[in-house]
Amino acid sequence: MVSSSNPDPRVRHFGFLLLENYSMIAFANAVEVLRMANLTSRQTLYTWSVCAAEGRAAQASNGLGVCGACQPEDLDRCDAVFVCGGVEVQKAISDNLIKDLRRRAARGQTLGALCTGTHALAAAGVLDGYRCAVHWENLVALRESCPKVNFALEVFVIDRERITASGGIAPLHLMLHLVRHHHGNKLAMAISEQFIVDRVRDQSDQQKLPQPEFVGPGYEHLAEAAELMAANIEEPLPLSEIADAAGISLRQLERLFHRYYKVTPAQHYLTLRLRRARELLSHTSAPIMQITVACGFQTASHFCKAYRALFGHSPSEHRRQGGSQGMVHVIGAPAPAAVQRRARIERGAPMYVS
Repeated sequence: MVSSSNPDPRVRHFGFLLLENYSMIAFANAVEVLRMANLTSRQTLYTWSVCAAEGRAAQASNGLGVCGACQPEDLDRCDAVFVCGGVEVQKAISDNLIKDLRRRAARGQTLGALCTGTHALAAAGVLDGYRCAVHWENLVALRESCPKVNFALEVFVIDRERITASGGIAPLHLMLHLVRHHHGNKLAMAISEQFIVDRVRDQSDQQKLPQPEFVGPGYEHLAEAAELMAANIEEPLPLSEIADAAGISLRQLERLFHRYYKVTPAQHYLTLRLRRARELLSHTSAPIMQITVACGFQTASHFCKAYRALFGHSPSEHRRQGGSQGMVHVIGAPAPAAVQRRARIERGAPMYVS
């Protein structure tokens, strides 16, 4: 068992608002982390209430039903309310739900969404001006229908008083992240070990890129370019060379990155290199200068400045905060030679709940 050393003794209470056909895996993953936090710490750190958005019960997409013990208005005193969505979410978004979400937003309540619950928050207009996570399958359509929302491909996103998780097991990582923020890394790691989770993902982790057939026109070129970037971290390729290898012009590459990711190719490439650096900081004992070189940076000062800009702390602070637990003594093996430098071989030359 792990005792929490958090000086804040208050119990946090979360509400879960279930839409019809909600995702059971998303809902259960979130609640189970809270349950295990209490069990592992031998304290009541979290409590939760569950209710159906409409009626007395909601049925999950797997056919299992949950009878809520309260009504939506009973969630008004929760620290955060999470809308849990699933399949055919548009059919579950009623006028009453939209009014309720707008009321909660107006009174300053923290709102969250699990899986397609994001659709409900977006439909209510309470995500306008916020970054939020959305499942890759829904990314293009939501960007078209809700242009005021900054939809992202991160596994989960916390932006001020909005907390969103993309779906599947993403809510598990979101809740582990919140537990770590509230009660420290030791408790979060103890919970993850109980669930056989080898790494607690954070806000900068992205969803795995889908296959081209599931997304819009031109994505196959974007996927090719992204693969080349990921395979050439230590010696970054020129963007013009990447575009050529992907069979498009540099201008077309810039348009595709803007359309799907709302970033430039250079920003995406830099984010990949910094994420790789974070992995090395977390899982190896390599010196920071060695990691600097391994991730394609000319100087440690440039690396540290870029790292702080993305993650909010320096590489050395990351390690002091416990990011290097379980580290090994080697830097990871390079990408396969068949992938590295493919451009030359084949073409000839990316606010907490208090």
